[in-house]
Amino acid sequence: ILKDNKNLKRIHNDALRGATGPDVLDISSTALESLPSYGLEAIQVLNATSSYSLKRLPPLDKFSSLLEAVLTYPSHCCAFRNLRTEKQNSLLSIFDNFSKACGSTMRKQTNEISYRDGSYNTSLWSEEKNTYPFTTDEETSPYSYSAIFDDAEMTGLDFEYDFCQPKILTCTPEPDAFNPCEDILGYSFLRVLIWFINILAIAGNFTVLLVLLTSHYKLTVPRFLMCNLSFADFCMGLYLLLIASVDAQTSGQYYNHAIDWQTGSGCSTAGFFTVFASELSVYTLTVITVERWHTITYAMQLDRKLRLRHAVPIMLGGWIFSILIAVLPLLGVSSYMKVSICLPMDIETGLSQAYILLILVLNVVAFVVICACYIKIYIAVQNPELVAANKDTKVAKRMAILIFTDFTCMAPISFFAISAAFKVPLITVTNSKILLVLFYPVNSCANPFLYAIFTKAFRRDFFLLMSKLGCCKSRAELYRMNYFSAYTSNCKNGSSATAPSKAAQALLLLSALEK
Repeated sequence: ILKDNKNLKRIHNDALRGATGPDVLDISSTALESLPSYGLEAIQVLNATSSYSLKRLPPLDKFSSLLEAVLTYPSHCCAFRNLRTEKQNSLLSIFDNFSKACGSTMRKQTNEISYRDGSYNTSLWSEEKNTYPFTTDEETSPYSYSAIFDDAEMTGLDFEYDFCQPKILTCTPEPDAFNPCEDILGYSFLRVLIWFINILAIAGNFTVLLVLLTSHYKLTVPRFLMCNLSFADFCMGLYLLLIASVDAQTSGQYYNHAIDWQTGSGCSTAGFFTVFASELSVYTLTVITVERWHTITYAMQLDRKLRLRHAVPIMLGGWIFSILIAVLPLLGVSSYMKVSICLPMDIETGLSQAYILLILVLNVVAFVVICACYIKIYIAVQNPELVAANKDTKVAKRMAILIFTDFTCMAPISFFAISAAFKVPLITVTNSKILLVLFYPVNSCANPFLYAIFTKAFRRDFFLLMSKLGCCKSRAELYRMNYFSAYTSNCKNGSSATAPSKAAQALLLLSALEK
């Protein structure tokens, strides 16, 4: 009646209340969205294959007699796996009590011993049965279990069946390696870390965007690029916030929310955010590094200086590329629905595999370009004729930090992802979540500090902004005076110099690195 009924969307909550059955409930290939909460206690077999609308199950304690479940979604079997574990632990606890009590319980006197009647298996007690008489008012074994267990412990248990032939609940389809029986983040310590990291990324990048966009100073190429980088890293923070929020809401019961989350708009939005943010961030970091190298290499050739009219189309290309890469999984090239953390891990088709490899190869190439440019920059500024030794050390340390953060973010992700793309995974999805929280967002947290907040220009803009709000006025005035003095000095030096000196070139090199 119910099976293959495409129009069946709902069963009344009281439809099975008080019924003696059914033993088998087959709702395969129906549009049923939920099961009734009452009358499920007698069901031993539940068949719900191809019931794609059934995304949530009623409370598991309602399936007290269930022995077999054939379902549509693997995540639902996680619920029954947990239920089976709880029941087995309960039985093992009772059996442990029985084993301990057996050693200390005296065998009763002859007139207190009773036996099962002939309808039960009496082979275990054949000798005792020939030796001792039956009693008419008891039906237990030669050893009185009532002396060992409380009545509450024995309620609903058939000793021979539950202990000698225990019920084993089987459920299919079993969860796979991409969707293990765990919450979104898996580990408890990740739940704490992800909140700290996403708040740091959101707050740091929002502050940089606010200061740069409200500054009354001219929008230069470095400022423009920093705005793009901060926006990309801000989106990464939003992705982490979304994942952390859903994990907190579904903790302990993710199996009942997995389908709605992974197939819904929430996971697609999170996946789009993280891929778009990751690619735009890597692209912008590469452009910033190349711009710094270009500025230092052609410091004295003003006609070759990168202008804002050049930077805008370059970044426009980066936005188009990042949006395209992020949209492809929504169009069927790989998928965000494969795993709970909404990353494009589907490599079933050749096109999906090529997509993942393309992203990883481009990220590796970007890292190589960044390293090469910073090495060239370091070689340019370490000349003792140009820069003092203490300045040289400061620049080297800063470049080392920039390269180290890039490497920390890209190397472990790229290594394990490339191996997985070739279908030779070296890490499980559960362990990959550690990479997601600890390594994947490193750049998003570090970039606003390394490229903006720690620079003198940003601190000046920050205090000037705060002075407009009535705070830090003396500090802002100090920055105004320093800026005016530096500007006046540069103008005098520029007017008196007949040719670009080594010292002037050194100042330009350092100013480029401080942007």
